Amino acid sequence: MELRQLKYFVKVAETLNFSEASKMLNVTQSTLSQQIKQLENEFGTQLLMRSSHSVMLTEAGAEMLPYAQKTLHDAEICIDRVNDLNKISIGTINIGVTYSFSPILTETLLTFMKMYPKVRLTIFYKPMAELMELLRKREVDFVLAFRPTLPVDGVESHILFQNCLSAVVAEYHPLATCRAVTLSQLERYDLALPSKGLQARNAFDHIVTPYNKFRIRIELNEVNILLKLIRCSQLVSVLAEATIHNEKGVKAIPLDIPDNEMAGCVHTLKGSYRKRSMQEFVRLLSESMAVKERQNAWI
Repeated sequence: MELRQLKYFVKVAETLNFSEASKMLNVTQSTLSQQIKQLENEFGTQLLMRSSHSVMLTEAGAEMLPYAQKTLHDAEICIDRVNDLNKISIGTINIGVTYSFSPILTETLLTFMKMYPKVRLTIFYKPMAELMELLRKREVDFVLAFRPTLPVDGVESHILFQNCLSAVVAEYHPLATCRAVTLSQLERYDLALPSKGLQARNAFDHIVTPYNKFRIRIELNEVNILLKLIRCSQLVSVLAEATIHNEKGVKAIPLDIPDNEMAGCVHTLKGSYRKRSMQEFVRLLSESMAVKERQNAWI
């Protein structure tokens, strides 16, 4: 039994499609089929039921799948540990980032790439729920996001900085001169809010529901477009203050509401192995100007 054969079996078992699996593995379908057939011969039992229209796991295949996945994961950890001994000169980091956290990240990305040019970075920008699922599947090494309103099973959250939920307006907007914005003030303006499921919207909904007095005119899942709308209109959005880091023409005013805190965090799986490259990235992030400004603003 070879790791390659296990990898082929797992990919087919996860996709239940030989054509899709072969494309993802960059091998021909005949090679994929032959390798899985060899694995079945070695076990002396059928792992997959094939027809012209579908692929299904047999009882033996379903029993074997989680062990095969764990074996592949353990093999990856072995490779990562050996690579870490090479002073972070090679390797990969897979990072999950929420849209609202992304402005904090740019400075550290540029610094890390300059210091470790042979380490490959893969960044996934997705909503919080999707990123946590990627983390559970170990498809990302860690997630950069604000702390969720409810704890996530199996996930540790390490605070980088404290932040607050803010009304975000154009620099010439009437609210731009306020030290804080109350909910009654917010009711007077048309709102452009992040879509449901995004972190700032989750926090806002958790604090103020029901909010049928608010005039929600538009909802967007793309923060950059949302900020463009804010810059050229009288619309008001509700975002984490950190979201407008280095953004011109807009201003964030804290909402005057109880428990108005959004902690910027590094999220990892409990008990998981921490790559040295990941630890170095988090160290650089914690020492970046973007994070230090957030820390100093909260003191």
